[in-house]
Amino acid sequence: MNRFKYAGEALILAIGLFLAGGAISKGIVKFKEMDRTVTAKGLSEKEVKADKVTWPLKFKELGNDPAEIYNCIAKDTRVIVEFLKANGITDDEITQAPPVMVDQQANMSYSSETVRYRYKANCVVTVVSKNVDLIRKLVSKQAELMRQGVTIVGNEYGDDDAASYEFTGLNSIKPEMIAEATKNARKTAEQFAKDSDSKLGKIRTADQGQFSIEDRDQNTPWLKNVRVVTTVVYYLKD
Repeated sequence: MNRFKYAGEALILAIGLFLAGGAISKGIVKFKEMDRTVTAKGLSEKEVKADKVTWPLKFKELGNDPAEIYNCIAKDTRVIVEFLKANGITDDEITQAPPVMVDQQANMSYSSETVRYRYKANCVVTVVSKNVDLIRKLVSKQAELMRQGVTIVGNEYGDDDAASYEFTGLNSIKPEMIAEATKNARKTAEQFAKDSDSKLGKIRTADQGQFSIEDRDQNTPWLKNVRVVTTVVYYLKD
């Protein structure tokens, strides 16, 4: 009797192990299937116009009498500000920095024979505006200041002193560009799945990527190219 009992228990155990093994086998297969993925990148690019501009108008004065130099600075600054206001620039958009006076005699290489003026004052009036089109026109008209005795100069160390343009409206176009980049990534993934006789499953992970804003080219710095690459990992299924 006990022999039949033990045999029955052994049979039940064997059946249980067989079923458990089948379940484990299915679990492994399912896990491997779920691990089949494809990584696709989607690009979105958009050309936009700058909505902010910073324009430094630099000039300098030379002389041997500091008081006289400061009088010239005041006159030139007044001419520049009047020019800007006459062309539609407001007080809020204009910043006048204190002049930087350099005593050239303090330079060890100074020589009265080669350097005519002891003092040099570097001055700048800066315009920061959202009226990009207006500033572009004024940049091309700044030669008018020369007729009034003011010469706008570049940086003697070779730094770029031209008007600099920015695009500050990135947040307003982010959702649209992310959606486009994700859509393009899906198209790429679907094509891969089709070529591999598979079907595209759900998204496993997605990386938005970093937005970049660059000048479209060197000749039109007020036109910007906004770019983002989204990386999406999809599951594949048969």
